[in-house]
Amino acid sequence: MKADVVVIGGSAAGIVAAVTGKASYPDKDFILIREEDKVVVPCGIPYIFGSLKSTEKDLISDNILTNAGIALKVGRVVAIDQKNKICKMEDGTEIEFDKLVLATGSMPKVPGWLKGANLENVFTIPKSKEYLDKMLEKLEGCNKIVTIGGGFIGVEVSDELNKKGKEITIVEILPHVLGIAFDEEIASIAEEKLKDRGINIISGVGVKEILGDEKVEGVILENGEKLEADAVILSMGYMPNTGLAKQSGIEVNEKGFIKVDEYMRTANPDIFAVGDCAEKRDFITRKVSTVMLASTACAEARTAGMNLYKLSTVKIFSGTIAIFSTAIGETGFGAAGLTEKMAKREGFDIVTGTFEGVDKHPGTLPDAHKQIVKLIVARESGVIIGGEVVGGPSAGEITNLIGLAIQNKMTVNDILTAQIGTHPLLTAPPTAYPLIKAAEVVARKMNPV
Repeated sequence: MKADVVVIGGSAAGIVAAVTGKASYPDKDFILIREEDKVVVPCGIPYIFGSLKSTEKDLISDNILTNAGIALKVGRVVAIDQKNKICKMEDGTEIEFDKLVLATGSMPKVPGWLKGANLENVFTIPKSKEYLDKMLEKLEGCNKIVTIGGGFIGVEVSDELNKKGKEITIVEILPHVLGIAFDEEIASIAEEKLKDRGINIISGVGVKEILGDEKVEGVILENGEKLEADAVILSMGYMPNTGLAKQSGIEVNEKGFIKVDEYMRTANPDIFAVGDCAEKRDFITRKVSTVMLASTACAEARTAGMNLYKLSTVKIFSGTIAIFSTAIGETGFGAAGLTEKMAKREGFDIVTGTFEGVDKHPGTLPDAHKQIVKLIVARESGVIIGGEVVGGPSAGEITNLIGLAIQNKMTVNDILTAQIGTHPLLTAPPTAYPLIKAAEVVARKMNPV
């Protein structure tokens, strides 16, 4: 078997790399290889535990590939022969390629030091429909659930299980849940929202051990406190799935990610890597980043797809901005770029500005929400390097707007003179648009009268 381009990995990054590549080079033959018979939408996984009720409502259609003229093969690649350009599969099939894209994703971290992690009813959150289906079935009979890790996945899964009447406790070693993505004042709001919804949160302390003989019975914290549990969810981060790359002689960095350049090429110019398995550098600090996001993966995949056969100096991936968003009930939260805490730790001289307004006008309209926008700005240049948002459903799009501002190195003055469209039912008022008003706060601090 032979194809011009072989893509290994069937989640977001693999799909986008294949579709973009086929659109850019329609005369080339593409084949996508994945291990799973059916693929779940990664960002939708937490919602199968409550809102969606099953994995069947969280599937990516194969029509995306077939309608684009991309062949699909389900199976496992066990070796890559770089010299002869051959992918060797578990079933004995060999597929020749001209260009290869690795989109092998990531796997949940399970710390080797955590005693009891292999007990029955201890779960992770992988991107596997088969695993998640079994997990859903087992959780139906569990009432006391402890989630270890208060990042986005841990919070979202816990909130969804809470909707089903489960008794949920989140244990987070940082002072607040979502404490990596948000500054303390924003993370505190998220934490209070979760508590108001009936979720117990224990922060500032780690887990020592998971208790039980064959099945989970509880959790012991580092401070000696014991929590009863009949299920434990490990949400302690993810690690790049780069075993295939390593054994095939493809170079990885010190954190285990496949090394790539701005065109998403490995040291072998005919082999690309995108998504969670690929190396990332922070857009602002230029340091190696461990951020894994579907939106970042898709941006990398588009870059690779466009550059497979013809490099473009304007179609490059210039670094990860790290744009996060989530919702707790009717309240949306978002962050882009550096937090204030991160910026100070990196040594940036910064100015911050926060404004609190509403997301509709007048604020007495039904379903109007308080909207808070915080900007983090480099003092000398006025360039925006970070921002955080709390509000209603529009918080995600305001966060994306801040991300675009960061990517285009916009300044406070650019925001102050920005032309925006507003509507009473859709946006904050033009007289007090929180993003612009936050920029005004920064401008006053930078140029005091």
